[in-house]
Amino acid sequence: MRESTRGPGPGENDVLKKQHVVGGIGALTLLLATAFVALRPAPQPNPEPTATARAHHRLATLSTAARKDIDYAALDARLRRLMAERAMVGMAVGIVENGRITFLSGYGETLAGSGEKVTPDTVFRWASVSKGAAATMVAKLAERGDLSFNSPLVEYASSLRLPGGMEARATVGDLLSHRLGLYRNAYDNKLEEGHDTRFLRSTLVQLNSICPPGTCWSYQNVAYDGSSEIVEKVTGKPYAKALAETLFDPIGMTSASVTRDGLVGAKSWARPHDAARRPLEVLDTYYRVPASGGVNSDIKDLALWMVAQMGAMPDVLSPQLLQTIHAPLVRTPGERGRLRKFLERLGEANYGYGWRSYDYAGHRIVGHRGGVAGYRSLILFDPQRRSGVVAMWNSNTSQPGGLEFEVMDMLFHLPFRDWLELDSKPAPGAPAVIGPETDDAAAAAAAVAARARAGSARRG
Repeated sequence: MRESTRGPGPGENDVLKKQHVVGGIGALTLLLATAFVALRPAPQPNPEPTATARAHHRLATLSTAARKDIDYAALDARLRRLMAERAMVGMAVGIVENGRITFLSGYGETLAGSGEKVTPDTVFRWASVSKGAAATMVAKLAERGDLSFNSPLVEYASSLRLPGGMEARATVGDLLSHRLGLYRNAYDNKLEEGHDTRFLRSTLVQLNSICPPGTCWSYQNVAYDGSSEIVEKVTGKPYAKALAETLFDPIGMTSASVTRDGLVGAKSWARPHDAARRPLEVLDTYYRVPASGGVNSDIKDLALWMVAQMGAMPDVLSPQLLQTIHAPLVRTPGERGRLRKFLERLGEANYGYGWRSYDYAGHRIVGHRGGVAGYRSLILFDPQRRSGVVAMWNSNTSQPGGLEFEVMDMLFHLPFRDWLELDSKPAPGAPAVIGPETDDAAAAAAAVAARARAGSARRG
């Protein structure tokens, strides 16, 4: 309520006179109180930003001084050629060298034919790169002692039910490393049909296990999102709020969100397209499994996320936490089959907690890829060198996936290979350069069909 500023009205002066004596006593009291307060130390102005806050702000800025191994002119030329490919609409790319963001650039359009340019401020979807955020969030809770990776799921994920009651045996760690014993992408098709996510998790009990929990690896989305329930149960907050308060805000990620509204409400956001450059509708399907595929951001924030994952922000992500989530827990030989084009340099492939790791020409690298209808994404880095690449694009093509290995070749000073296939087009019927993490059932089915066609061609 605002104070009145008018003067005394008719009849009010007598009342004011009667209050004079009382007012005098009150004034004396106020004078003594003022004198007492004057003896206190004067209030200090708001403190300057902490050294940590200043450091995070510095890490969010572009540094050309940290450039060392990447040929940025050559990289830019390759990306411009890539954008001339028929399936490409828009793309954003970020590079980090020596723990600093050294390159941020947008290419193409947010919507085919619109003329609206993609910039480093354009928001895209992370898709399955979001799984690393979920695992990092759970690891923060474990580091605080609020839960344990070895605890049975039944203690935390209230809707998740596994065949044979195995939720009492499967652990939080099994969930985050895709070792629940379910067939690949279980019930993604039902998720896309509009079924309630928690209902689907409760009906996983009706399936047949392919192995006991903790003994085999099989990629999940519906089940993996049980991690969002874990976070909500332990923190007492909505998943998006817990993620923002614990990770995104401290890291300095100003554009990151975990909802459809967070994407379409952005000042600049990339519209999804199919491989023929036709616009697609933005569905909420995989926002309903936010731990599996719900994060959005611009390329700067994805690059900053990678900087934090490299260990440059130990006040937010401790070295022990990063070692825990990036550790190679389970071998994924099928990944080598999916990336067979790169086997000249790609060795063992593993999965940890929400993160993949590889041996690449003798170097250990960490990352993930993602794909939902009309969007693709990637993140790949060398933790020791604190250098890597992030990229997001808004069409259903996997061709840009070769970028991550062209960047790795530059970092490690390896001979050039046309991993983007700009000059060496694959033979008809050959498998794509690289497949995305198939978050959507349609993409998964297409990938299976492509592998089957390629196999038939080889057998023929």
